[in-house]
Amino acid sequence: MIVVTGATGQLGRLVVEELLQRVPAGQIVAAVRSPEKAADLAAKGVDVRRADYDEPASLALAFAGADRVLLISGSEVGRRLPQHKAVVDAAQQAGVGLLAYTSVLNADTSPLGLAPEHLGTEGHIRESGVPFTFLRNGWYTENYEAAVHQGVEHGFLIGSAGTGRVASATRGDFAAATAAVLTGEGHEGKIYELSGDVAWSFSELAEAISRIAGKEVVYRDVPPEEHRRALTGAGLPEPVVEMLVDVDRCIAEGALAGTPGDLKTLSGRPTTPLAETLAQVLRD
Repeated sequence: MIVVTGATGQLGRLVVEELLQRVPAGQIVAAVRSPEKAADLAAKGVDVRRADYDEPASLALAFAGADRVLLISGSEVGRRLPQHKAVVDAAQQAGVGLLAYTSVLNADTSPLGLAPEHLGTEGHIRESGVPFTFLRNGWYTENYEAAVHQGVEHGFLIGSAGTGRVASATRGDFAAATAAVLTGEGHEGKIYELSGDVAWSFSELAEAISRIAGKEVVYRDVPPEEHRRALTGAGLPEPVVEMLVDVDRCIAEGALAGTPGDLKTLSGRPTTPLAETLAQVLRD
């Protein structure tokens, strides 16, 4: 039995859909905070169970009988480490044969402000003794959906990443690789650095948007403080502003530019080209 936590989230749903192409629905458990949001999965024969990272008792019930568990990292930055530890402890108590965790690219060396919680989770998993696979996810191309629309509307993108490059891939690409691990063999103890096949700069992103939209869009690189003011002026909460500025700083340092090929190898296909994703975003 394969348990997918966060199964109604943006990545989780795609992982479940990938699993449905590989194993019978009855072998899949969608562990979710709000079961009513997973009615469509239940209708497909998926076993829907309530699981809240803040309620260890719910995790124990959700993991009963599990052979493999996918821990999709929580969305509450700053609270994720204790939440993840609760999931790991429940997996240990359930005696699962494999715990796969969606970490962050190069977690042990990354300068990203998001990295310490992921590295702390990896450490707890190692200490638990549960067989593991670390899926160190890079950046999702979909992270820039809002920026793409804003670029078309205003004619420019703004950021502080300089000439830094991002080897992004779609959530669908990551989901395919994840499902391959959850249904395959020989992944115990492995660490996969997952990123797109091609790294792009923000100037290249703007050029691609221009070609697809038929309207000139340029990238305006600004100092971090100006970037911070622009994001604040757009109404974003301070924690989000700080995270986005930090991400651009790290991109400028090359933290998201690596293309080791693990994602392509696991999924069995090339990662989705940037232009293809942009075209879909602009159609929606």
